[in-house]
Amino acid sequence: MRETAPQDFYDRTAEYVSVLLPAAWQALGPALTRALDGLDTSGGPVVDVGAGTGESTAAVAGALPAAEILAVEPHPALRTALLTRLSADTGLAARVTVLDSDVLSAELPEHLSGLVAMNVVGHLTPKDRRALWELLGRKLTADGRAVLNLYPPTRPEHVPSVPMGEATLGRRRYTGSATAEPAGEDAVTWHMTYRVEQDGRTLTEFTASDRWYVFTPEQLSAELAGSGLRLTPVDGDHGLHLITR
Repeated sequence: MRETAPQDFYDRTAEYVSVLLPAAWQALGPALTRALDGLDTSGGPVVDVGAGTGESTAAVAGALPAAEILAVEPHPALRTALLTRLSADTGLAARVTVLDSDVLSAELPEHLSGLVAMNVVGHLTPKDRRALWELLGRKLTADGRAVLNLYPPTRPEHVPSVPMGEATLGRRRYTGSATAEPAGEDAVTWHMTYRVEQDGRTLTEFTASDRWYVFTPEQLSAELAGSGLRLTPVDGDHGLHLITR
């Protein structure tokens, strides 16, 4: 078993993410659809931050059938899966543009109707997180809406190992589990362990580690207020919150 460095986290895990994420999105997708219900997208595109393999992009497209979508994904392996998904769906291909950069470096239009950030905000340093709120404060339309999810822990603390899911493809079974430990005063380090088994034998097993910045909803509300934005919880089961003016 080997532990990866943070910078090559998705280099090692992208294929496992693509296999294990769909099961989680069976519940998260409908929750995101409800959070986006009624959003007026006539004022500008909707940005999908950290679009990954496209689960969130497909959910946004289904929830907002008239929206133009900008899918931001900086990692080439995840972006390859995203582009493959889009190219196989003519409806998505017609209205989703993939941006190969992080959200703060992306060339975004002057006005945005919405922004979605699923399982991604903890990747941002506190400085970059505040820069994202400043960007939203400048670009979000008057009746626009951002949706993000906050999940435990919201403070630096130990998280016992929990399963991330499983999937069977042909003869092989893929599983993942995760545990976290404090990493300073504002972060944890997640350790994700992935396994591939066949005929009762473990073929692959490794652990990849990733730094994740944590904060409480109260801390987030205070940050957003500085950019003229407010936070509203909308789905406790999935940790979904709305950001509006």
